[in-house]
Amino acid sequence: MLGLIFTTLVEMVEEKFSPEMADEIITEANFPHGGAYTAVGYYDFDEIVTMVTLLSQKTNIPPEELIRAFGTYLFEGFTETHAHLIDGKQSLFSVLVSLDNDIHQQVLKLYNEASLPSFRVLDQTENVLRLEYTSERHLEPLAVGLIEGAARFFGHDNLGIQQEKVSDNTTIFIVTI
Repeated sequence: MLGLIFTTLVEMVEEKFSPEMADEIITEANFPHGGAYTAVGYYDFDEIVTMVTLLSQKTNIPPEELIRAFGTYLFEGFTETHAHLIDGKQSLFSVLVSLDNDIHQQVLKLYNEASLPSFRVLDQTENVLRLEYTSERHLEPLAVGLIEGAARFFGHDNLGIQQEKVSDNTTIFIVTI
């Protein structure tokens, strides 16, 4: 998994909880590299699972809620560090519609080893978008958080997100604005 995800998670823990909490989690995780992440490095997905699990145990916040909050935080960070990825996008739906064919293609140019989920638009009206999410990592809460972060960025205050599990690796998001 891309190091940028790890460095941003550590940053969020430091900001939302404390630097001491971030150090505690990294120390207790006892990773071979000592938790010295770089944004351009690649790390085992299990490490992020370990970090979120430890944070959940220490805060009594369910892992899914932490991952969702991280998704929102991650989108906010992207608007600052990778603003070019949403240049020209005028709404939440314009971002979501362009995920696979535009945004993910740009991400792969920057981070060619990134393993990204698939997003496919099933149908769209003015206020409703049905989006198929496929991933072996089962990070639906992260996707929801990213969608919520994007909705907030574009000023969509009345966001609704429903999920329909289609198969083990596929979920349909019904996003309403």
